Amino acid sequence: MPTMDDMRLGGTPLDPFLYATVGEDRNGNVVTVLSTLARLGVEPWDAAAELAELTRDEARSRLGDMLARFRDVPALGHDHGAITQRLIELLPEPAGRRASRAIERPASAGMMGIGSILAVVMLILYLAQALFLGSDGAGN
Repeated sequence: MPTMDDMRLGGTPLDPFLYATVGEDRNGNVVTVLSTLARLGVEPWDAAAELAELTRDEARSRLGDMLARFRDVPALGHDHGAITQRLIELLPEPAGRRASRAIERPASAGMMGIGSILAVVMLILYLAQALFLGSDGAGN
């Protein structure tokens, strides 16, 4: 469940998923994932957090099972797989996978950070000054 800080800061990473449209119910009302899960008796933020921690295939299977039990949206009967796939794409990536990719990316890129570049430039400037202006060894 989101904390008050999450709500004050404009939501949670799960919001795009939870507030995504599943379809229209029989009365013409737009139904979101949040309302679908709530109507199924599932706590929406807990369910979304659990889905986000699964692999995409596992999450697709689990969400598909939940949506199959939901009969209020006629479109789910026709486009069940496509709707499930679209919704799964809105889930945030698990923190573990984001962290491992963030660690791998700089190492594989082979790029120097701005601090390293500045250090090299400063060293070159110091050596150029010493070469061209010289030094008498007395510090003058």
